[in-house]
Amino acid sequence: MKKILYIGNNLNNKKSNTSSIQVLGTLLETEGFEMHYASSKNNKVLRLFDMVWNCITMSKKIDYVLIDTYSTTNFYYALVVSQLCSLLKLKYIPILHGGNLPDRLKQSPKLSKMIFHNAHKNVSPSLYLLETFKNNGYLNVDFIPNAIEMDSYTFKERNFKNINLLWVRSFSKIYNPKLAVKVLKGLQVEGFHATLCMVGPDSDGSLLEVMQLAKSLHVDVTFTGKLTKEAWITLSKDFNIFINTTNFDNMPVSVIEAMALGLPVISTNVGGLPFLIANNIDGVLVAKDHEEGFVKAVKSIVNNPEKTKIMTNKAREKVIAFDWELVKTKWFQVLE
Repeated sequence: MKKILYIGNNLNNKKSNTSSIQVLGTLLETEGFEMHYASSKNNKVLRLFDMVWNCITMSKKIDYVLIDTYSTTNFYYALVVSQLCSLLKLKYIPILHGGNLPDRLKQSPKLSKMIFHNAHKNVSPSLYLLETFKNNGYLNVDFIPNAIEMDSYTFKERNFKNINLLWVRSFSKIYNPKLAVKVLKGLQVEGFHATLCMVGPDSDGSLLEVMQLAKSLHVDVTFTGKLTKEAWITLSKDFNIFINTTNFDNMPVSVIEAMALGLPVISTNVGGLPFLIANNIDGVLVAKDHEEGFVKAVKSIVNNPEKTKIMTNKAREKVIAFDWELVKTKWFQVLE
């Protein structure tokens, strides 16, 4: 079986959720691939050094290098590693993450070309980035969605006697967690009995700001901190609406998981979300940072239970295509 070096942020700390490298890497291991990883170093300089060192020392032993590629700091990791792979004549495959990568293509066209043009393949987990990259002249892009193991997600029909909102993400400004608190307040002002639970680690200090906002608005919000996937899936049984408040996004796994669980999803209409959710068919899309839009969407879900039932069933049907048993064949083709 092929030997793979996977380059990405293989961190396991209080500030990070489970990353793509940890999910996809584990799934590929189960299929018999020999996986090696870089890097788990918390210090960014040491992390880059570890990535470079692994590429050099393993260059004669591996068949492919997978590179998780984002638009900010990780973009430069991908740049360094991709150029090193070219020098070492290693086949490298950037995996495109982050809803802000289209801006990076515009801001850094020469650096982007250095990474993506010479790649063995570029893999896009979303049709959004697939389309964006092809429009920018990159034709060596394959669509392979983020995978979940559907057997782990039991579909449950919800009732709406009360409104119990669930938000799952890391606390970061780009994900606009404050909006979730404002939506809760808006619902309570209109007389609804509503609760909110926010699940995820604090990645940039936003958690304290969100807590302070909840206190100033006199609303009670449950903050669980970082949970394992199994723990938040269990927790989800007590909630009936999933809200995704992000300002930028690509193809968030948490939204796919919510759809698999039978939670009606309300999300901002940004990045790759309209490529995942068909508005008012298998979810609801709302303008970015639009508190009133979210409140209106919540009321529509609660007041139209039969329509919501149809919507959640269609959402479940859609995300079956993300099951690893189907997705893995696409990876086999890329890693032939």
